Parts: sequence; C-alpha cells; structure tokens
Amino acid sequence: MRAVRVALIWAALAAAILVPMGFAAVSPLHEYRSLTYIVAGFAGIVALGLVLLQPLLIGGYLPGLQGYSGRRTHLWIGGALVAAVLVHVGGLWIASPPDMIDALLFMSPTLFSPFGVIAMWAIFATALFAALRRRSGLAPRTWRSAHMSLAVVIVVCSVVHSLLIEGTMETMSKAALCALVVLAAVKVMAGRVSRKRPAARGESASNPL
Repeated sequence: MRAVRVALIWAALAAAILVPMGFAAVSPLHEYRSLTYIVAGFAGIVALGLVLLQPLLIGGYLPGLQGYSGRRTHLWIGGALVAAVLVHVGGLWIASPPDMIDALLFMSPTLFSPFGVIAMWAIFATALFAALRRRSGLAPRTWRSAHMSLAVVIVVCSVVHSLLIEGTMETMSKAALCALVVLAAVKVMAGRVSRKRPAARGESASNPL
C-alpha cells in the first residue's frame, strides 16, 4: 500500500506540473511568436512548477525527500528557480527590450507585469540571503522570518502574475497549478506556526519573567 501511495503522490505532482506545460506546448499562439519568446514563456511555466515544489520539499511531503535530503533538494531547486527566472526574463528582454524596460520600471500598462517583477526580485533576494546566510552569521530565527516573508511574496505575486496573463497556458490547468502552489505554501506555513505556539507556551511557563 505504501508503494501505491508513493506512486500516486509523484504521479499527481507530475500531472500538476506537466499537464499545463502540455497544453501550453500545443497552443496556437506559438505560430505567431519567435523561438526566443516561446522558450522564455516555457521557462516561466517551469518556474511556477518549481515554486510548487519548494514548500512540499521543506515541509517533507515528498516521499524519499524528507529531512536532510529534502532540505538539500530545496536548495538545488531554489537554484533552478533562479535559473528559470533568468531565462524567462532574459528571453523576454531579447524578444522585446522596450516591453521589459517598461516592466522593470513599473511603467508597463499590463496588469500582470508588476507582480512578475516583484516575484522576480523576491526570488533573487531569497537566493542572495541563502548564499550569504552562513557568512553573515544571520540568526536562524531572523533567517526563518525573512525567508517566510519572501516566500509569501513569491507565492502571491507568482500566482497573480500567472493568472492575469492570457497566453499559451490553458485556463483550467493553470488555475489548478496556481491553487496547488497556494495550498502547499499555506499548509507548510500553518504547520510551522502551529509548531511555534507550543514552544512559545513552554518558554513562558518555564520563564515567566
């Protein structure tokens, strides 16, 4: 039964990420776009899928990737997320520099642009914090608070950015993927908050002053 459960979990996760990519791959909009633009678009879809993986990894919900292995994979996926965002933004820059300049300066008329830019900077900030964490001597509590705050920004802005875009992704599969991203993030954050409360009560009881 355990093997079946593990297989179902991985199959569901693969479907959640690959089905939207499959629909995007057969979109008729590709006929009017350059290869660079298409690659940039798919990099954005990959990035959204990686955002789904991150809370699942840190929460230990993926079979075989709990504890240390889950945390290490979380770091590697974080690096892959940065790379996907760079390909996404770089490709869009090559395809249309004026549009990207407007987006980066928050002057774009499209509603989805500012959310994408904010998510991008939040992802870069998280990667920078992670890279400098040990060298800077950042306290674990400070790191967790900063990381969780940035994660909220990444999840919210990435989901809003994706939902507002009317592009190659099919509407229902995109909405399902975005909903899973939000649910996974909420699940992990709620679990961490609930674990902190008993500890806080224990500290108060042992040290009333």
